[in-house]
Amino acid sequence: MDRSSSLVVGTRANTGMLPSSARTRGGAMFDPRADVWSYREGVTKVTINFAATAALSSEMQHSLKSVLVWYAQNSSASHLISMRARVRDLVQFLSTQQSTRINAISKIDLLNYKSSLSPDTAWYLGALSGILKKWHGLGYPGVANDAVALLRALKVRGNAKGVAVLTMDPINGPYTDLEQQEIQDALNDAFAEGRIAESTYLLAWLFMALGQRPSQFAALKVSDITALTIDGSILYNIKVPRAKQRNADPRAQLKDRPLVSQIGKPLLAYANRIRDAFRDELDHPENAPLFPCAVPGEWAHGYEHHHTSHSLGVLLSEALSQLNIRSERTGEQLHITSTRFRRTFGTRAAQEGHGELVIAEMLDHSDTQNVGVYVASVPEIAERIDRAIAMELAPLAQAFKGALITDESEATRCGDPASRILDPRIDRTMKPMGSCGQNSFCGFNAPIACYTCRNFEPWLDGPHEAVLEHLLEKREQLLVSTDKRIAAINDRTILAVAEVIQLCRDATADVPRG
Repeated sequence: MDRSSSLVVGTRANTGMLPSSARTRGGAMFDPRADVWSYREGVTKVTINFAATAALSSEMQHSLKSVLVWYAQNSSASHLISMRARVRDLVQFLSTQQSTRINAISKIDLLNYKSSLSPDTAWYLGALSGILKKWHGLGYPGVANDAVALLRALKVRGNAKGVAVLTMDPINGPYTDLEQQEIQDALNDAFAEGRIAESTYLLAWLFMALGQRPSQFAALKVSDITALTIDGSILYNIKVPRAKQRNADPRAQLKDRPLVSQIGKPLLAYANRIRDAFRDELDHPENAPLFPCAVPGEWAHGYEHHHTSHSLGVLLSEALSQLNIRSERTGEQLHITSTRFRRTFGTRAAQEGHGELVIAEMLDHSDTQNVGVYVASVPEIAERIDRAIAMELAPLAQAFKGALITDESEATRCGDPASRILDPRIDRTMKPMGSCGQNSFCGFNAPIACYTCRNFEPWLDGPHEAVLEHLLEKREQLLVSTDKRIAAINDRTILAVAEVIQLCRDATADVPRG
Protein backbone atom coordinates (compact mmCIF):
# COMPACT_ATOMS: atom_id res chain seq x y z
CA MET A 1 0.00 0.00 0.00
CA ASP A 2 1.26 3.47 -0.80
CA ARG A 3 2.10 5.35 2.37
CA SER A 4 -0.19 8.29 1.57
CA SER A 5 -3.18 6.04 0.87
CA SER A 6 -3.83 5.60 4.58
CA LEU A 7 -4.42 9.32 5.05
CA VAL A 8 -7.69 10.99 5.80
CA VAL A 9 -7.50 14.04 3.57
CA GLY A 10 -9.71 16.85 4.79
CA THR A 11 -11.11 19.56 2.58
CA ARG A 12 -10.40 22.57 4.77
CA ALA A 13 -6.71 22.84 3.95
CA ASN A 14 -7.39 22.28 0.26
CA THR A 15 -10.28 24.67 -0.28
CA GLY A 16 -9.05 27.88 1.29
CA MET A 17 -6.13 29.89 2.52
CA LEU A 18 -5.37 30.64 6.13
CA PRO A 19 -7.12 33.79 7.37
CA SER A 20 -5.13 37.01 7.47
CA SER A 21 -5.84 37.39 11.18
CA ALA A 22 -6.98 35.27 14.09
CA ARG A 23 -7.94 36.03 17.68
CA THR A 24 -6.62 33.83 20.47
CA ARG A 25 -8.73 32.67 23.37
CA GLY A 26 -7.14 35.42 25.44
CA GLY A 27 -7.97 38.13 22.88
CA ALA A 28 -4.58 38.58 21.16
CA MET A 29 -4.50 39.07 17.39
CA PHE A 30 -1.94 37.51 15.04
CA ASP A 31 -1.44 36.62 11.36
CA PRO A 32 -1.63 32.81 10.89
CA ARG A 33 -0.05 33.12 7.43
CA ALA A 34 3.21 34.55 8.82
CA ASP A 35 6.29 32.39 9.12
CA VAL A 36 6.76 33.64 12.67
CA TRP A 37 3.88 34.06 15.12
CA SER A 38 4.65 36.52 17.88
CA TYR A 39 2.20 37.97 20.38
CA ARG A 40 1.51 38.45 24.10
CA GLU A 41 -1.45 36.84 25.81
CA GLY A 42 -1.74 38.00 29.40
CA VAL A 43 1.69 37.37 30.90
CA THR A 44 2.69 34.70 28.35
CA LYS A 45 4.86 35.48 25.35
CA VAL A 46 4.14 33.30 22.32
CA THR A 47 6.79 33.00 19.60
CA ILE A 48 6.45 30.24 17.03
CA ASN A 49 8.99 30.16 14.20
CA PHE A 50 7.92 27.73 11.50
CA ALA A 51 11.47 27.52 10.20
CA ALA A 52 11.92 24.89 12.93
CA THR A 53 9.49 22.63 11.01
CA ALA A 54 10.82 23.45 7.55
CA ALA A 55 11.27 19.72 6.88
CA LEU A 56 7.49 19.47 6.42
CA SER A 57 6.05 19.75 2.93
CA SER A 58 4.16 22.97 2.17
CA GLU A 59 0.86 21.14 2.56
CA MET A 60 1.93 19.68 5.92
CA GLN A 61 3.15 23.08 7.08
CA HIS A 62 -0.22 24.54 6.11
CA SER A 63 -2.00 21.79 8.07
CA LEU A 64 0.20 22.34 11.10
CA LYS A 65 -0.58 26.06 11.09
CA SER A 66 -4.29 25.33 10.79
CA VAL A 67 -4.21 22.97 13.77
CA LEU A 68 -2.20 25.42 15.86
CA VAL A 69 -4.73 28.14 15.03
CA TRP A 70 -7.36 25.89 16.60
CA TYR A 71 -5.22 25.53 19.73
CA ALA A 72 -4.61 29.28 19.86
CA GLN A 73 -8.36 29.91 19.72
CA ASN A 74 -9.42 27.18 22.14
CA SER A 75 -6.55 26.53 24.56
CA SER A 76 -4.18 28.46 26.78
CA ALA A 77 -1.06 30.01 25.33
CA SER A 78 1.14 27.68 27.40
CA HIS A 79 -0.69 24.61 26.02
CA LEU A 80 -0.26 25.90 22.47
CA ILE A 81 3.48 26.32 23.06
CA SER A 82 3.70 22.82 24.53
CA MET A 83 1.86 21.16 21.63
CA ARG A 84 3.97 22.95 19.05
CA ALA A 85 7.14 21.88 20.88
CA ARG A 86 6.14 18.22 20.70
CA VAL A 87 5.43 18.43 16.95
CA ARG A 88 8.72 20.25 16.41
CA ASP A 89 10.64 17.46 18.18
CA LEU A 90 8.92 14.81 16.07
CA VAL A 91 9.64 16.68 12.83
CA GLN A 92 13.29 17.16 13.76
CA PHE A 93 13.61 13.42 14.44
CA LEU A 94 11.90 12.45 11.18
CA SER A 95 14.08 14.87 9.19
CA THR A 96 17.13 12.85 10.25
CA GLN A 97 15.50 9.65 8.97
CA GLN A 98 14.70 10.76 5.41
CA SER A 99 16.18 13.08 2.82
CA THR A 100 12.91 14.30 1.30
CA ARG A 101 10.26 16.59 2.70
CA ILE A 102 7.82 15.01 5.15
CA ASN A 103 4.44 14.48 3.45
CA ALA A 104 2.69 12.51 6.21
CA ILE A 105 3.12 11.09 9.71
CA SER A 106 2.60 7.34 9.69
CA LYS A 107 2.47 4.49 12.18
CA ILE A 108 6.05 3.53 11.30
CA ASP A 109 7.19 7.09 11.93
CA LEU A 110 5.68 7.06 15.41
CA LEU A 111 7.12 3.64 16.28
CA ASN A 112 10.58 4.79 15.23
CA TYR A 113 10.17 8.00 17.20
CA LYS A 114 8.99 6.05 20.25
CA SER A 115 12.08 3.84 20.13
CA SER A 116 14.32 6.92 20.06
CA LEU A 117 12.94 8.31 23.33
CA SER A 118 14.76 7.78 26.60
CA PRO A 119 13.00 6.88 29.86
CA ASP A 120 13.12 10.58 30.78
CA THR A 121 11.52 11.68 27.49
CA ALA A 122 9.11 8.77 26.92
CA TRP A 123 6.25 11.07 27.95
CA TYR A 124 6.80 13.13 24.78
CA LEU A 125 4.73 10.63 22.81
CA GLY A 126 1.86 10.92 25.28
CA ALA A 127 1.81 14.70 24.87
CA LEU A 128 2.22 14.40 21.10
CA SER A 129 -0.74 12.02 20.92
CA GLY A 130 -3.19 14.79 21.79
CA ILE A 131 -2.29 17.15 18.95
CA LEU A 132 -1.97 14.39 16.34
CA LYS A 133 -5.44 13.08 17.19
CA LYS A 134 -6.81 16.62 17.03
CA TRP A 135 -5.01 17.17 13.70
CA HIS A 136 -6.63 14.06 12.28
CA GLY A 137 -10.02 14.84 13.82
CA LEU A 138 -10.10 18.33 12.31
CA GLY A 139 -9.74 16.79 8.88
CA TYR A 140 -6.45 18.38 7.86
CA PRO A 141 -4.14 16.19 5.77
CA GLY A 142 -0.89 14.90 7.22
CA VAL A 143 -1.67 12.28 9.90
CA ALA A 144 -2.29 8.76 8.65
CA ASN A 145 -5.17 6.57 9.80
CA ASP A 146 -2.76 3.90 11.02
CA ALA A 147 -0.89 6.51 13.08
CA VAL A 148 -4.07 7.50 14.89
CA ALA A 149 -5.03 3.83 15.36
CA LEU A 150 -1.63 3.21 16.94
CA LEU A 151 -1.98 6.17 19.31
CA ARG A 152 -5.40 4.95 20.41
CA ALA A 153 -4.08 1.43 21.03
CA LEU A 154 -0.87 2.39 22.80
CA LYS A 155 -0.75 2.99 26.51
CA VAL A 156 1.48 6.02 26.26
CA ARG A 157 3.19 7.31 29.37
CA GLY A 158 2.42 10.72 30.71
CA ASN A 159 4.96 13.15 32.06
CA ALA A 160 6.62 11.63 35.12
CA LYS A 161 5.55 13.71 38.11
CA GLY A 162 7.36 14.28 41.34
CA VAL A 163 10.65 12.50 40.62
CA ALA A 164 12.76 15.49 41.68
CA VAL A 165 10.73 15.79 44.90
CA LEU A 166 10.75 12.08 45.75
CA THR A 167 14.50 11.80 45.22
CA MET A 168 15.32 15.20 46.81
CA ASP A 169 17.29 15.88 43.65
CA PRO A 170 20.09 18.38 44.51
CA ILE A 171 19.71 20.18 41.17
CA ASN A 172 15.96 20.34 40.53
CA GLY A 173 14.36 19.11 43.75
CA PRO A 174 13.38 20.98 46.94
CA TYR A 175 15.99 22.89 48.88
CA THR A 176 17.12 21.46 52.17
CA ASP A 177 16.56 23.56 55.29
CA LEU A 178 20.24 24.49 55.25
CA GLU A 179 20.10 25.58 51.63
CA GLN A 180 16.94 27.62 52.23
CA GLN A 181 18.54 29.35 55.21
CA GLU A 182 21.62 30.12 53.14
CA ILE A 183 19.45 31.68 50.43
CA GLN A 184 17.61 33.82 52.98
CA ASP A 185 20.81 35.04 54.64
CA ALA A 186 22.55 35.77 51.34
CA LEU A 187 19.44 37.58 50.11
CA ASN A 188 19.21 39.75 53.24
CA ASP A 189 22.92 40.59 53.14
CA ALA A 190 22.82 41.48 49.44
CA PHE A 191 19.84 43.77 49.92
CA ALA A 192 21.38 45.46 52.97
CA GLU A 193 24.54 46.12 50.95
CA GLY A 194 22.66 47.35 47.87
CA ARG A 195 23.75 44.46 45.67
CA ILE A 196 20.21 43.41 44.77
CA ALA A 197 17.20 45.51 43.76
CA GLU A 198 14.32 45.91 46.19
CA SER A 199 11.87 44.46 43.66
CA THR A 200 13.95 41.30 43.26
CA TYR A 201 14.46 41.03 47.01
CA LEU A 202 10.70 41.16 47.67
CA LEU A 203 9.95 38.86 44.75
CA ALA A 204 12.30 36.21 46.10
CA TRP A 205 10.67 36.39 49.53
CA LEU A 206 7.24 35.98 47.96
CA PHE A 207 8.42 32.86 46.13
CA MET A 208 9.67 31.41 49.42
CA ALA A 209 6.63 32.50 51.45
CA LEU A 210 3.85 31.55 49.02
CA GLY A 211 5.28 28.92 46.66
CA GLN A 212 3.30 30.22 43.67
CA ARG A 213 4.14 30.10 39.95
CA PRO A 214 6.01 32.86 38.04
CA SER A 215 2.86 33.49 35.96
CA GLN A 216 0.96 34.37 39.14
CA PHE A 217 3.57 36.85 40.33
CA ALA A 218 3.96 38.31 36.84
CA ALA A 219 0.21 39.12 36.79
CA LEU A 220 0.27 40.92 40.16
CA LYS A 221 -0.70 44.60 40.33
CA VAL A 222 0.02 47.14 43.05
CA SER A 223 -3.65 47.12 44.07
CA ASP A 224 -3.31 43.47 45.09
CA ILE A 225 -1.39 44.43 48.23
CA THR A 226 -3.63 45.65 51.05
CA ALA A 227 -3.57 46.23 54.79
CA LEU A 228 -6.37 46.19 57.34
CA THR A 229 -6.22 47.31 60.97
CA ILE A 230 -8.14 45.11 63.42
CA ASP A 231 -7.98 45.65 67.19
CA GLY A 232 -4.84 47.72 66.79
CA SER A 233 -3.04 45.10 64.70
CA ILE A 234 -2.24 45.60 61.03
CA LEU A 235 -3.03 42.57 58.87
CA TYR A 236 -1.39 42.41 55.45
CA ASN A 237 -2.90 40.59 52.48
CA ILE A 238 -2.07 39.82 48.87
CA LYS A 239 -4.57 38.85 46.18
CA VAL A 240 -2.79 36.22 44.08
CA PRO A 241 -4.03 35.64 40.49
CA ARG A 242 -4.94 32.02 39.81
CA ALA A 243 -3.07 32.14 36.51
CA LYS A 244 -3.14 28.44 35.61
CA GLN A 245 -6.89 27.92 35.80
CA ARG A 246 -9.07 27.47 32.70
CA ASN A 247 -9.76 31.18 32.28
CA ALA A 248 -7.81 32.85 29.50
CA ASP A 249 -7.27 35.93 31.66
CA PRO A 250 -4.72 35.11 34.40
CA ARG A 251 -6.45 37.62 36.69
CA ALA A 252 -9.97 36.25 36.17
CA GLN A 253 -9.76 34.71 39.64
CA LEU A 254 -7.86 36.05 42.64
CA LYS A 255 -7.17 34.28 45.90
CA ASP A 256 -6.46 36.06 49.19
CA ARG A 257 -3.23 35.13 50.93
CA PRO A 258 -2.18 36.57 54.31
CA LEU A 259 1.33 37.94 54.64
CA VAL A 260 3.43 38.17 57.78
CA SER A 261 4.28 41.75 58.66
CA GLN A 262 7.99 41.20 57.93
CA ILE A 263 7.03 40.79 54.26
CA GLY A 264 3.69 42.60 54.09
CA LYS A 265 4.87 45.92 55.53
CA PRO A 266 7.82 46.53 53.15
CA LEU A 267 5.82 45.10 50.25
CA LEU A 268 2.96 47.55 50.79
CA ALA A 269 5.37 50.49 50.98
CA TYR A 270 7.08 49.28 47.80
CA ALA A 271 3.71 48.89 46.01
CA ASN A 272 2.76 52.46 46.91
CA ARG A 273 6.03 53.74 45.42
CA ILE A 274 5.43 51.80 42.21
CA ARG A 275 1.90 53.23 42.02
CA ASP A 276 3.31 56.76 42.35
CA ALA A 277 5.93 56.06 39.67
CA PHE A 278 3.19 55.15 37.16
CA ARG A 279 0.86 58.11 37.81
CA ASP A 280 1.99 59.86 34.63
CA GLU A 281 2.28 56.62 32.65
CA LEU A 282 -1.10 54.96 33.23
CA ASP A 283 -4.62 56.40 33.45
CA HIS A 284 -5.25 54.10 36.39
CA PRO A 285 -1.96 53.75 38.30
CA GLU A 286 -3.50 51.16 40.64
CA ASN A 287 -3.26 48.82 37.64
CA ALA A 288 0.50 49.21 37.51
CA PRO A 289 2.38 45.90 37.69
CA LEU A 290 3.77 45.07 41.10
CA PHE A 291 6.99 43.95 39.41
CA PRO A 292 7.38 46.16 36.32
CA CYS A 293 9.40 45.08 33.32
CA ALA A 294 12.05 47.70 32.52
CA VAL A 295 12.58 46.44 28.97
CA PRO A 296 10.18 48.04 26.43
CA GLY A 297 8.18 45.50 24.53
CA GLU A 298 4.85 44.32 23.22
CA TRP A 299 2.25 44.34 25.99
CA ALA A 300 -1.05 42.52 26.19
CA HIS A 301 -4.04 44.76 26.84
CA GLY A 302 -4.45 45.23 30.57
CA TYR A 303 -0.90 44.00 31.22
CA GLU A 304 1.11 47.01 30.13
CA HIS A 305 4.66 46.97 31.56
CA HIS A 306 4.17 43.48 33.02
CA HIS A 307 6.86 40.83 32.87
CA THR A 308 6.04 37.58 31.13
CA SER A 309 6.08 34.54 33.37
CA HIS A 310 9.28 33.42 31.62
CA SER A 311 11.14 36.73 31.97
CA LEU A 312 10.20 37.01 35.65
CA GLY A 313 11.50 33.51 36.35
CA VAL A 314 14.73 34.31 34.52
CA LEU A 315 15.09 37.56 36.47
CA LEU A 316 14.83 35.71 39.76
CA SER A 317 17.27 32.96 38.79
CA GLU A 318 19.90 35.30 37.37
CA ALA A 319 19.75 37.75 40.28
CA LEU A 320 20.06 35.09 42.97
CA SER A 321 22.69 33.13 41.06
CA GLN A 322 24.95 36.19 41.30
CA LEU A 323 24.95 35.80 45.08
CA ASN A 324 27.12 32.68 44.71
CA ILE A 325 25.15 30.61 47.24
CA ARG A 326 26.58 27.14 47.76
CA SER A 327 24.94 23.83 48.59
CA GLU A 328 26.17 21.69 51.46
CA ARG A 329 25.10 18.62 49.45
CA THR A 330 27.18 19.24 46.34
CA GLY A 331 29.74 21.81 47.40
CA GLU A 332 28.84 23.66 44.19
CA GLN A 333 26.91 26.84 43.54
CA LEU A 334 23.24 26.32 44.27
CA HIS A 335 20.97 25.91 41.25
CA ILE A 336 18.20 28.45 41.77
CA THR A 337 14.87 28.34 39.94
CA SER A 338 11.32 29.38 40.74
CA THR A 339 10.25 25.73 40.43
CA ARG A 340 12.59 24.71 43.23
CA PHE A 341 11.05 27.31 45.55
CA ARG A 342 7.62 25.89 44.77
CA ARG A 343 8.78 22.33 45.43
CA THR A 344 10.39 23.42 48.68
CA PHE A 345 7.16 25.09 49.79
CA GLY A 346 5.15 21.92 49.13
CA THR A 347 7.73 19.71 50.82
CA ARG A 348 7.83 21.87 53.92
CA ALA A 349 4.05 21.86 54.12
CA ALA A 350 4.11 18.05 54.10
CA GLN A 351 6.85 17.98 56.75
CA GLU A 352 4.63 20.12 58.96
CA GLY A 353 1.88 17.51 58.73
CA HIS A 354 -0.49 19.06 56.19
CA GLY A 355 -2.51 16.64 54.04
CA GLU A 356 -3.03 16.60 50.29
CA LEU A 357 -6.12 18.84 50.30
CA VAL A 358 -4.40 21.55 52.31
CA ILE A 359 -1.23 21.42 50.21
CA ALA A 360 -3.30 21.59 47.01
CA GLU A 361 -4.99 24.71 48.39
CA MET A 362 -1.68 26.28 49.40
CA LEU A 363 -0.10 25.59 46.00
CA ASP A 364 -3.30 26.66 44.19
CA HIS A 365 -3.92 23.31 42.48
CA SER A 366 -7.47 22.66 41.33
CA ASP A 367 -7.19 19.00 42.49
CA THR A 368 -4.84 16.74 44.45
CA GLN A 369 -3.42 14.61 41.64
CA ASN A 370 -0.09 16.48 41.63
CA VAL A 371 0.43 16.99 45.36
CA GLY A 372 0.49 13.42 46.64
CA VAL A 373 4.21 13.31 45.90
CA TYR A 374 4.90 15.80 48.69
CA VAL A 375 3.10 13.70 51.28
CA ALA A 376 4.78 10.56 49.96
CA SER A 377 8.27 12.01 50.12
CA VAL A 378 8.46 13.90 53.45
CA PRO A 379 12.27 13.73 53.46
CA GLU A 380 13.61 12.76 56.85
CA ILE A 381 15.85 15.25 58.58
CA ALA A 382 19.01 13.50 59.76
CA GLU A 383 18.32 11.75 63.04
CA ARG A 384 21.75 12.69 64.27
CA ILE A 385 24.35 15.27 63.40
CA ASP A 386 27.38 14.36 65.45
CA ARG A 387 30.75 16.06 65.62
CA ALA A 388 32.25 14.03 62.78
CA ILE A 389 29.37 14.79 60.41
CA ALA A 390 29.47 18.49 61.32
CA MET A 391 33.19 18.70 60.60
CA GLU A 392 32.72 16.92 57.28
CA LEU A 393 29.83 19.11 56.08
CA ALA A 394 31.23 22.43 57.30
CA PRO A 395 33.52 23.16 54.32
CA LEU A 396 30.66 22.49 51.91
CA ALA A 397 28.02 24.51 53.73
CA GLN A 398 30.22 27.59 54.29
CA ALA A 399 27.76 28.81 56.91
CA PHE A 400 30.35 30.96 58.70
CA LYS A 401 30.31 34.46 57.18
CA GLY A 402 32.54 36.44 59.54
CA ALA A 403 36.32 36.84 59.80
CA LEU A 404 38.64 34.94 62.15
CA ILE A 405 40.96 37.18 64.19
CA THR A 406 43.88 36.36 66.44
CA ASP A 407 42.56 38.22 69.49
CA GLU A 408 40.70 41.37 70.55
CA SER A 409 43.53 43.61 69.38
CA GLU A 410 42.43 42.90 65.78
CA ALA A 411 38.72 43.44 66.44
CA THR A 412 36.77 46.19 64.72
CA ARG A 413 35.64 47.48 68.11
CA CYS A 414 38.93 46.86 69.89
CA GLY A 415 38.77 47.74 73.58
CA ASP A 416 34.98 47.92 73.73
CA PRO A 417 33.80 45.46 76.42
CA ALA A 418 30.28 45.51 74.97
CA SER A 419 31.59 43.96 71.76
CA ARG A 420 32.73 40.75 73.45
CA ILE A 421 30.60 37.67 72.79
CA LEU A 422 30.45 35.31 75.78
CA ASP A 423 28.05 32.95 77.51
CA PRO A 424 28.52 31.46 81.01
CA ARG A 425 26.24 28.54 80.07
CA ILE A 426 28.88 27.42 77.60
CA ASP A 427 32.11 28.53 79.28
CA ARG A 428 31.96 29.28 82.99
CA THR A 429 35.30 31.10 82.85
CA MET A 430 33.46 33.75 80.77
CA LYS A 431 36.05 33.53 78.03
CA PRO A 432 34.77 35.35 74.94
CA MET A 433 34.12 33.43 71.73
CA GLY A 434 34.93 36.55 69.77
CA SER A 435 33.90 40.12 69.05
CA CYS A 436 30.94 41.77 67.37
CA GLY A 437 31.94 44.16 64.61
CA GLN A 438 28.54 45.85 64.47
CA ASN A 439 28.00 49.15 66.25
CA SER A 440 24.20 49.15 66.12
CA PHE A 441 21.84 47.25 68.42
CA CYS A 442 21.38 43.55 67.69
CA GLY A 443 18.42 41.65 69.10
CA PHE A 444 19.57 38.18 68.08
CA ASN A 445 20.51 35.44 70.52
CA ALA A 446 24.26 35.52 71.17
CA PRO A 447 26.40 33.53 70.72
CA ILE A 448 24.19 31.12 68.77
CA ALA A 449 23.22 33.65 66.11
CA CYS A 450 26.73 35.11 65.93
CA TYR A 451 28.43 32.28 64.08
CA THR A 452 26.29 32.75 60.97
CA CYS A 453 26.55 36.58 61.09
CA ARG A 454 29.02 38.39 58.84
CA ASN A 455 29.78 40.87 61.67
CA PHE A 456 31.12 38.14 63.97
CA GLU A 457 34.87 38.09 64.59
CA PRO A 458 35.73 34.84 66.42
CA TRP A 459 38.97 34.79 68.37
CA LEU A 460 41.58 32.20 67.51
CA ASP A 461 41.65 30.88 71.09
CA GLY A 462 37.90 31.21 71.74
CA PRO A 463 36.00 28.28 73.32
CA HIS A 464 34.52 27.18 70.01
CA GLU A 465 34.78 23.48 70.83
CA ALA A 466 32.59 24.10 73.87
CA VAL A 467 30.04 25.93 71.71
CA LEU A 468 29.89 22.97 69.33
CA GLU A 469 29.40 20.48 72.16
CA HIS A 470 26.68 22.67 73.68
CA LEU A 471 24.76 22.82 70.40
CA LEU A 472 25.09 19.10 69.74
CA GLU A 473 23.86 18.25 73.25
CA LYS A 474 20.94 20.66 72.85
CA ARG A 475 20.05 19.00 69.56
CA GLU A 476 19.98 15.57 71.18
CA GLN A 477 17.72 16.85 73.95
CA LEU A 478 15.28 18.39 71.44
CA LEU A 479 15.15 15.16 69.43
CA VAL A 480 13.88 13.39 72.55
CA SER A 481 11.54 16.08 73.86
CA THR A 482 10.14 17.63 70.63
CA ASP A 483 10.45 16.65 66.96
CA LYS A 484 13.06 16.55 64.23
CA ARG A 485 12.23 19.92 62.70
CA ILE A 486 12.65 21.73 66.02
CA ALA A 487 15.82 19.77 66.76
CA ALA A 488 17.32 20.80 63.42
CA ILE A 489 16.72 24.51 63.91
CA ASN A 490 20.38 25.20 64.77
CA ASP A 491 21.94 22.81 62.25
CA ARG A 492 23.36 25.63 60.15
CA THR A 493 24.90 27.22 63.24
CA ILE A 494 26.45 23.86 64.12
CA LEU A 495 28.12 23.77 60.73
CA ALA A 496 29.29 27.38 61.11
CA VAL A 497 30.91 26.59 64.48
CA ALA A 498 32.55 23.51 62.99
CA GLU A 499 33.95 25.67 60.19
CA VAL A 500 35.39 28.15 62.72
CA ILE A 501 37.07 25.26 64.55
CA GLN A 502 38.65 24.12 61.29
CA LEU A 503 39.82 27.65 60.48
CA CYS A 504 41.40 27.91 63.93
CA ARG A 505 43.20 24.61 63.39
CA ASP A 506 44.48 25.74 60.01
CA ALA A 507 45.65 29.09 61.41
CA THR A 508 47.42 27.40 64.33
CA ALA A 509 49.10 24.91 62.01
CA ASP A 510 50.51 27.81 59.95
CA VAL A 511 52.16 29.45 62.97
CA PRO A 512 55.89 28.62 62.97
CA ARG A 513 57.13 26.90 66.12
CA GLY A 514 60.07 28.39 67.99
